[in-house]
Amino acid sequence: MLDAGVLLAFIPLAIAVIVSPGPDSIYTLTRSVSDGRSAGVMAALGSSAGSIVHTTGAVLGLSAVLQTSAVAFTVVKFVGAAYLVYLGIQTFRKPDEFEISPESTSYTPTESFQSALLINVLNPKVAVFFLAFLPQFVQPGSSVTLQIFTFGVLFASLGFVYQAVLAVFSARARHVISERDLVQTLLRTASGSVLIGFGLKLALEERTAP
Repeated sequence: MLDAGVLLAFIPLAIAVIVSPGPDSIYTLTRSVSDGRSAGVMAALGSSAGSIVHTTGAVLGLSAVLQTSAVAFTVVKFVGAAYLVYLGIQTFRKPDEFEISPESTSYTPTESFQSALLINVLNPKVAVFFLAFLPQFVQPGSSVTLQIFTFGVLFASLGFVYQAVLAVFSARARHVISERDLVQTLLRTASGSVLIGFGLKLALEERTAP
């Protein structure tokens, strides 16, 4: 059983991290505006599923490997960065896939889930974050593994709630802007630029010494 004081310390910090703009929230926003509420909510679910993967990795020690192995970290970092850049370039290359109208879709909910999951899982900084962040709240006297996993699930759940709300509200906006070509172009340019920017930032980010 988690101590109430620990939860009161964990939840505000977790929310502060979750609401900070990042690849996950940007992708959820992109999919919900472009493809509707279902695609956006599934993207949010994919991001949360990725958090569970990282939590499991932290429990099993995989995150520790990424933190101590320069080769492993670099490989995963560049794969994740390349995928983000690819998504951004595709946004520019295929404007029809970002057409915003109530009837048009370019990503199915399943595809949105899969892409969001990959964006999250292929970001090694998230893995290292989970390794560094979750153990801060572990209390002596009970299973460390259970506590870390519980905190990870709670973090993922909070993240899903935030991104799902973001998806619902941004999906409503697509009906308002569906007839405004300039707004669609600006959104597509902003989304593609941000995805590429996050990818380049991830690729250029130096590994922190353990």
